[in-house]
Amino acid sequence: MPALQIEEHVPLAQFTTIGIGGPARYFLRVSDVDELRAAIDWARDRQQPLFLLGGGSNLLISDEGFDGLVVRLELRGVTVESEDAHAMVKVAAGEPWDAFVAMTVAHRWAGVECLSGIPGSCGATPIQNVGAYGQDVSETIVRVEVLDRTTGLVKWFTNWDCRFGYRSSLFKNYERERYVVLSVTFRLTVGGAASIRYPELQKYVDEHGIDARDLAGVRAAVIAIRKRKGMVLDPADDDTRSDGSFFMNPVLSAAQYAEFAARAPEAPHFPSGDEVKLSAAWLIEHAGFHKGFVHGNVGLSSKHTLAVINRGGGTAREVLELVRMIQEKVRAAYGVEIHPEPNFIGFDP
Repeated sequence: MPALQIEEHVPLAQFTTIGIGGPARYFLRVSDVDELRAAIDWARDRQQPLFLLGGGSNLLISDEGFDGLVVRLELRGVTVESEDAHAMVKVAAGEPWDAFVAMTVAHRWAGVECLSGIPGSCGATPIQNVGAYGQDVSETIVRVEVLDRTTGLVKWFTNWDCRFGYRSSLFKNYERERYVVLSVTFRLTVGGAASIRYPELQKYVDEHGIDARDLAGVRAAVIAIRKRKGMVLDPADDDTRSDGSFFMNPVLSAAQYAEFAARAPEAPHFPSGDEVKLSAAWLIEHAGFHKGFVHGNVGLSSKHTLAVINRGGGTAREVLELVRMIQEKVRAAYGVEIHPEPNFIGFDP
């Protein structure tokens, strides 16, 4: 068994994009599967709760921190398994996501270019089924390698096995505590064109004369759009000290939408299979929360109402207060529930 270099009372805010979170009672960095197994055994033997920390871009950690073992996953490596009409690329869970996207664009492998500028690690992408600007990772993931925490065995899941849905997966919604993502394999189109489906992106590339086969140009367009919304990490821009989009767009059944439309026929809506997707940003704004709304040391981004930001010295308690205020007013105004996207760590259930 590897010797584990466990630290104590390590502040966790430094590992999150929102810059909020108390200390971990125990903290460990792991860079391979053997260390990960040993960490899981260590926590189990001592009856300590275990939290696996990736890129820190989609979570809110309590002000009290985490009373157990926090394991930071630092598994690295990118392997091109084959390349003909398609590139099969295996990427380790700890690789930074946007650096991986930049690599695929440089190689002219199409399939994830619209997901440029998103912070976090590659291992988190199948858990959340990360998506933006008309593209989801589930469109190009062919398999996910995991460690089964109950048996200590490594398994592979196909795309079908992952049970992907809108911001959901097997790993998030059905087996939340069982599997640890070790690597993700993508099937990308060599020399392919970008998949431009999102109206805002389509307008931008049209205005700037960017061809869909110019993956670098499309990537630059996505980053430019994200920047003007404060959705690209920038130490000089306080609006980027956030978890990105904090609320998911609500999805309603046809019957639920008919009831909603009677209240707000002007609200933007989009087809989502047999259901209808609403704009969480529109609901928040029309429930009375403007860009730049302030609540203590937190608030909403001055560029985008979906982003809850840490204005400096913010606390998880303040974030929760703001989130509940928004949920309650949207519910009262429109009869719709909006749900947070980030994971909540260290809170009393």
